[in-house]
Order: sequence, then structure tokens, then C-alpha cells
Amino acid sequence: MKTAVVILNWNGQKLLEEFLPSVMKYSPEASIYVIDNASTDYSVAYLKTHFPEVQLVQLDQNYGYAGGYNRGLQHIDADIYALVNSDIEVTDNWLSPVLKTFENEPDTTVIQPKIKDYKNKKSFEYAGAAGGFLDFFGYPYCDGRRLFKVEEDKGQYNTPKEIFWASGACFFIRKDTFDRHKGFDESFFAHQEEIDLCWRIQHTGKHIKYVPESEVYHLGGASLEAQNPFKTYLNFRNNLMMLLKNLPAYLIFPVIFSRLILDGLSGIVFLLQAKPKHTLAVVKAHFGFYKRIPKILKQRPDKSIKKYYNRFSIFIK
Repeated sequence: MKTAVVILNWNGQKLLEEFLPSVMKYSPEASIYVIDNASTDYSVAYLKTHFPEVQLVQLDQNYGYAGGYNRGLQHIDADIYALVNSDIEVTDNWLSPVLKTFENEPDTTVIQPKIKDYKNKKSFEYAGAAGGFLDFFGYPYCDGRRLFKVEEDKGQYNTPKEIFWASGACFFIRKDTFDRHKGFDESFFAHQEEIDLCWRIQHTGKHIKYVPESEVYHLGGASLEAQNPFKTYLNFRNNLMMLLKNLPAYLIFPVIFSRLILDGLSGIVFLLQAKPKHTLAVVKAHFGFYKRIPKILKQRPDKSIKKYYNRFSIFIK
């Protein structure tokens, strides 16, 4: 299968310097691409000088994660896309187990590798870990990470398994699947668009899988740090958008009503932590969601899958 490793870049020259060499070294089975979201640093000049063999797709503005990939991938011919954050270090033989799984399992359309912490390589990394799920209230979590607690990798998640969502930090997808679902929802801009896409794919009965034989290390927080209120805004708004878009009809009211209460409590917690900008971000996120409700309702699928949650809550294991 023709494979493209595709890195989305925005003002990430230092990250490219640090992480691109591992991708070049350990990806002999693939062509390497960088989609540049109109960077204003020296990223493009650096790539042309130091990595002329990397194929560069330059966009005219910053379209975010969703729009950047949607536009950039239109210029890339491959059977399998490996969408890799610019702050990912890959390892020897990281591609082979994934490509073998795609070859042997035609109904598996998205795959995530084991994602560990670049700063502490014994531990899983927050964004993805050993595969993603949703709890009853629609909060994303991972095997290997509950809330802010991250586990050490002791081999407890070394078995391939079906998951609910794959992390956008290192996201393998068949090209025909990406095209059929029209890629990521660009109204998300960034954060949780990969969960939405995985959910939409599952409406068609296809599978998302975690393949631990493939292992990568993620720095995390390279684009938007956790303390950035805009990240808080995107996470709260996008999660509500995703739920309304994909939940079975009978769950829309109980889940979203519960979330309105829980999000309000989160806003109060931010105030108690002396983070008023994050409280304001939660409020703005809800108004941003309300404004988009008519459009989201038109995006709901005709058919819904019945199984959505791996466990009742992220608070229990």
C-alpha cells in the first residue's frame, strides 16, 4: 500500500529540527510530506535547505488542524495517510505493524499506535496513550490516562484492540475513508475533530484500532498549551458540537443537559483556581455551541450505531 507520512506545520521550525530526523530515518516504507499552514517563521526555508527530499505543500493561511489537513491532503496521492504531529518522535519499525493490520483487516479504517511521553519515556502520554474512549457524559479519556493521571507503561496495554477514537497526534487513516467522510469537520478548527471523524466512521460500521507494536513519543502542547484559554474554549465548544452531531436521539437531552451542569461547575472551579479567563472561555464556548445548533442538526447521520461508551465514567476503571 502506498503510504504517506504527513506532518502539519505552523511556525514549528524548532520542532522540525528536533523531530523530523526520526521520521526520515524510520519511515523507509513511506513518502514524507509537510503541509505548512502559512508559517511566518523560517520553517519552509529550513525544510528546503536541510530536507529537500521532503515534499512540501504550502497553504495560503493557517487553517488549523482540520482545515490544514483537509486542504493539504488533496495534493497527496497515497492509500494510507499517517497524520503525524510535528512534535512526535517515531521509532524503528513503527510503520510495519500498522500497515500489516490494514492489509489483513479491510474493515479497520483508522489506527493509532501506542503513544508515550517524550519527556518521560516510561509513561504514556496524555493525548492518546493506549487508545481513546468516551464516557457516558461525552468526556474523552484513554486507556493509560484518566483525567490528569497518566500511567507508566508496564505492558498492561500490549494487546491490539478496538477503540472508540484514535489520537490526532499520530493518526493513520485510509485515504478512501478520509475522502468518503469529507475529512475533518473544519468548524472544529482544532481539538476533538479526530474524535468526531472516528465517530462518524463508526456510523458506517467500520472499525478504529489500537496497535501497540507501533510506538511513538509525543512532546505535547506544542501548538496550544494547556493554560491557553483558547484551548479551553475549543475543547468545551467542540465537545458539545460533537455530542449533538453524533449521539442517538434518545441520549441528546440527558447527556447534553448533564454536560451543561458539569461545564458550569468547571467554570466555577476555574474561578476558584484564579483562572477567570478560562471561566470566560467556558461561557463563550457555550454561546459558540448554541449559535451552531441549527447547522449541527443538519449534519446528524441518518443512522446511528448503538454502542458509544466503553465504560460508564472516566471516574471509575
